[in-house]
Amino acid sequence: QVQLVESGGGLVQAGDSLRLSCAASGRPFSGYYMGWFRQAPGKQRESVAAISWGGTATYYADSVKGRFTISRDNAMNMVYLQMNSLKSEDTAVYYCAAKRTTDSSVYYTSPMQYYFWGQGTQVTVSS
Repeated sequence: QVQLVESGGGLVQAGDSLRLSCAASGRPFSGYYMGWFRQAPGKQRESVAAISWGGTATYYADSVKGRFTISRDNAMNMVYLQMNSLKSEDTAVYYCAAKRTTDSSVYYTSPMQYYFWGQGTQVTVSS
């Protein structure tokens, strides 16, 4: 079992930056592939970014490529999502998710592929 807790959300203006954090506890963190998802009202949950267990591979949705950066610190059991140049369409609840795999060659984009989830943190971008 892995427990995930997100933080760092808030209300910002378009063009601003935010850094989301995800703190993991429970099983050894380094064996988990991690993803960030978001869900806007009335929309399906969608993948934003993902990072392999060792941090050597990162993946991004086309909508955030070049603006968002995912990273992790296995020693601290943390995953981060640096979000720059935020747009109103980035407004959503952001979730951290974990999948137990050491496969770094695949971008796991479906929520169904992740076993553990945090409670989410709200990001609101005003234009």
